[in-house]
Amino acid sequence: MDYKIIDIKSTHYDDPKAGGLSFFEAERDVPFPIRRMYWIYDAEKGTHRGFHAHTLNWQLLFCPHGSIDLILDDGKSRETVTLDDPAKGLVLTPGLWREMIWNETGSILCVAASEYYDPEEYIRDYDEFIAYRKKKDSMENEKK
Repeated sequence: MDYKIIDIKSTHYDDPKAGGLSFFEAERDVPFPIRRMYWIYDAEKGTHRGFHAHTLNWQLLFCPHGSIDLILDDGKSRETVTLDDPAKGLVLTPGLWREMIWNETGSILCVAASEYYDPEEYIRDYDEFIAYRKKKDSMENEKK
């Protein structure tokens, strides 16, 4: 499956009351230019969102507060990745179906995206996604 868990650069101050600081830089720590940032918040525990794939968009997802499960599907298998550490990020390549489940009320999901919002590059129907993956996988196999 084509995703990567990355360590987000983080530091904690000598005074534990001061907390920590995490950051990343486009095209250095993240393998794409960032054209859009957005975040999802105020969702209740058990909220299930996503249900789509992208044809062009690379994304870095991270959870600065709480815990969120990402169910990833490449058309052949499904894997679950839990984001529950603000110093961990998940880089998703185009062509992965994703679903998100909030494990805690108040969890925040942040997304850095390689593309501006374009509803035409979303695949929101699972059967269309499977057809897209079969075609994409067939083209990749022909190149080998």
